[in-house]
Amino acid sequence: MAISYKGLWKTLIDQDINKTQLKEQAGVSANVIAKLGKDQPVSMESLIKIGEALNVDIGDIVSIKSENRK
Repeated sequence: MAISYKGLWKTLIDQDINKTQLKEQAGVSANVIAKLGKDQPVSMESLIKIGEALNVDIGDIVSIKSENRK
């Protein structure tokens, strides 16, 4: 499985928020932001904090794709 945070980056653009502002508003660490940038897994707690800070659902910011799909 592959994780994609494309929805998160699109939401940040739509809301005119940068990664530093997201880190501060959501109360997550720089390490979490770095992992998101590399499409690496982060904790559900971090995703919930980000979703609440952006006023979106988790499904709006993260997607999971099967490696068999193209």
